[in-house]
This record gives sequence, C-alpha cells and structure tokens, in this order.
Amino acid sequence: MKLSDQKQQFKNYLKEIDYYREALSLIHWDMRTKIPTKGVEQRSEVAGFLGEKIHQLQTSKQMEAYIKELKPNTDDSILLRTIEVCEEEYERNKKIPHKLYKDFMITQTKSEAIWQQAKENDDFHLFRPYLKKLVDFNREFASYWGYENNIYDALLHKFEPGITVNELDHVFPKLRSSLRSTLEKVQTSAVKPDPSIIQVHFPKQQQVAFTEQLLKQMGYDFTSGRLDETVHPFAIPLNQNDVRLTTRYNENDFRMAVFGTIHEGGHGLYEQNIDPRLARTPLATGASMGIHESQSLFWENFIARSYPFWEKNYDLFLQYAPHSFQNVDLEQFYQTINEVKPSFIRIEADELTYPLHIMIRYELEKALINEEIIVDDLPHLWNEKMNNYLGITPPTDREGVLQDIHWAGGDFGYFPSYALGYMYAAQIYHTLSKDLPVESLIRTGDLTPIKSWLAKSIHQYGKLKEPLEILTDVTNETLNPDYLVQHLEKKFKAIYQF
Repeated sequence: MKLSDQKQQFKNYLKEIDYYREALSLIHWDMRTKIPTKGVEQRSEVAGFLGEKIHQLQTSKQMEAYIKELKPNTDDSILLRTIEVCEEEYERNKKIPHKLYKDFMITQTKSEAIWQQAKENDDFHLFRPYLKKLVDFNREFASYWGYENNIYDALLHKFEPGITVNELDHVFPKLRSSLRSTLEKVQTSAVKPDPSIIQVHFPKQQQVAFTEQLLKQMGYDFTSGRLDETVHPFAIPLNQNDVRLTTRYNENDFRMAVFGTIHEGGHGLYEQNIDPRLARTPLATGASMGIHESQSLFWENFIARSYPFWEKNYDLFLQYAPHSFQNVDLEQFYQTINEVKPSFIRIEADELTYPLHIMIRYELEKALINEEIIVDDLPHLWNEKMNNYLGITPPTDREGVLQDIHWAGGDFGYFPSYALGYMYAAQIYHTLSKDLPVESLIRTGDLTPIKSWLAKSIHQYGKLKEPLEILTDVTNETLNPDYLVQHLEKKFKAIYQF
C-alpha cells in the first residue's frame, strides 16, 4: 500500500474514533442538562457502549500498525504529533481491559446521576457506594498505567502531563502560606464591603440577557455554541463549531451566573479557536486541563473582576439589573463583587481563597488514592480541612463534600489543574500586559486584541504542544507562582487598604 493511502486510512480511522467521542459528549451534555430521571439507566448503557468502542479503537492492532508504520515515515509536523498522542493513548489504554473500561464508563454515568440526587437531598450515604467504586477504578487504572514515585502521579498525568506530586507538594505550601498571609490582612482591615447591597432579587431572564451580552463582547460565537442551565456549570466541545456552555442562576446573587458564565466562556473561546486543520484528530482539544483552566480563570478573574471591565460595563449592567442598583455607585459595586470572605462553595469562592479550596480537594483525593483514608471518612475530613484552611465548617454535606461533580465523574487528578491554571493565568496575563495596553482595551470594551493574542499564542495549537511547552513559549519561563501572589496582594491591598 502506498504511504499516502495509509496516511489517509489513518485519518479516516481517527475520524471514526472522533465520531464516537462526539456522540458520547452529546450524551454527557444531555445527561447533565435535559435527561429525565428514568432515562438515566438505559442512557448509561449507551455511554458504556460508546466508551468501550472508543477504547477498543484506541488500543486495536490496527492502531498499533498505523503507529509503527507511519511514525518513522512522515515529516508532517501535525501528523507526527497526532501519531505521538495516539501512541501515548495506545500505550496507556491497552493496559486497561476492555470490560473494565466499559464497567467504569457505566458506573461513571450512573454515578453522576446519583450524585445529583445525593446533593439535592444532602445524602452522602446515597452517593458513597458509587464513590467507592470510582476510587477503586482509579487505583486500578493507575496501577495498570504505572508510576515512578506516587500512584497519584499516574492520575495527574492524565490531566496535566509533566506535573507530579513532588512538584505540587513543593509549590502548594508556598502558595498557601502567601494566600493565608494576605487573607489575614484582609480580615483585619477596617474596610468591610456590604454584600447586602447587591444580594437583591435579580430575575433569571434578566441575568441570561446580560450574561449573553458579555459572552458576545468576549468574542464567543453563538452560531457555534449555546448556553444552557445546569446543576454544576461546565463547557463541553462536541466539535469546533458546536462548543456548548452551561451555567447556574441564583436570583438572589447574580455573581454566580455572571462570573460562572464568563469562566465557561473562557473554555469556549479556547475550543472555538483551535486551528481547523486539527479537526477530527486527538489534537483538537486543549493542551491540558491546567492550560484550559488558565483560559477560563483569565477571563473570569483577570478581565471580568477588574475595575476597567466594570468601568465599561456597569451602565450596561444597570440596564438589566433591579432598580435598587441605581443607588450603588461603581466603587461600591467593584468592592462588593471582589469581597473576600471564606465560603463553603468552591465555584462561588473569591479570588483569594479559591486556591485553598483546590488544595483541600487535592490533599483528600491524593490520600484516597494512596489508601491513607477511606471514603466513609470523607465528610468529616472535608469539614476538618475547611476549618483549618478557611476557618469555616460546612453545615451540610451538600455544601461540603457533595458540592463538586468531579469525583462523581471519576475525575481523580483533575482538581490540581484549577490551581495550576490560576498560576498559569497570572503568568500569561503578566506577559500579555507587556505586549498590549490591556487595561485600556478592557476599559473601552475592545476585547478583540486580547482574544486574538490568546488565540495566536495558545488556542490555535490545541494539543500540538505540551502544556509546559506552551507556558514556556508564551512567557519565557517555567511555572512561577509569584505572579499570582503579586497580583492578589496588589489587588486586595488596594481594595482593603492594608
């Protein structure tokens, strides 16, 4: 067979895998947004079938042959990187028996539905047996995949290649110390924003209209996406021209929807601006979850929580907001939306305390995977760490251990990506500020140059580059948490006048 024919067959093979992936993604979107309760059981079987099919194709003898024949015989950089990614997936996934993977997919899908019920009813015991199974699956997967120093490294690699427990255990304590030092200064400040001035009834439809305006301003393309409501916000790309966002509304606190939607919009922009040449390959996605989170947190915290952003958008906000906001001036509004106050819910946390939420989850799931703690102990261990790190104790499991969907989805190793993404975002913002007059652009509402810079520097590459390669190429240095520490210290020193 001609080499050119074999390359085309390989590309067609990858398309087949991606068709199954897209169908599975649509199922996951539907199950988190629209599915009736009684439909979960049968839909879980479909998800299991599609997941098993993808796994079979990724680990087949045919895939092995393509890798063996094409890898040494191509000078096409995109094809070569595609083969490298397929090879890594092949080497990792071939170690997992097909039936084990199918069982995992079925359990995962059921677990997400059970988690929603457990959260709604504040019933950890309902979710507990599913969580135990998912922890066992992850331990087994990690054992199959292999690791050098810590079993948790095998799970970290899935979401953030190049990052290990050793590195996190070096960076996180330093970051935690700095954050808690700044938090103490904030808490002893005489400045006390009054959240009651903005916690007023704000009809959902008005929030929807306003947040859609902000997404359009960011450059999110609604002809290639949509915005829906869900229990736990997420973004999911079916393909580059169908990148779906979800959010959650609280009619007594608009901040949840506004900043949550902008956060998911950052994910959406990443997916919508990947180079079309990567479509239907495993490269048509983010470089890692950390790089992905850097983009969502960049837009949420560094753009949308900034003073220039509201200098531009406060008058627009007032067009949609309840009349009582007419009595809230811009300074009060800015102070209040940036109030620092330890909270129970991660996705509602302020900029300063947010990474502490991530460290709590990291420490617990690392201990779970290392069999240092058991699932039964999670609720009280969660509450202990919340009290130690943030000085508060959740009154219910709904506001504690049950709040996030990630464990229900079997995504152990994911949480550190949020803190890594936050540090990446600060480092990227620092570099961007040297290339563009960022604050002036935000103040005038001209966000196109910022979006274009991100697309050119990060988004277009998809998975062509490794995550730390992207960070180094963009910022000319490896991970440096100092930029995040300096950003937070400067911002809250100005707001809280310490």
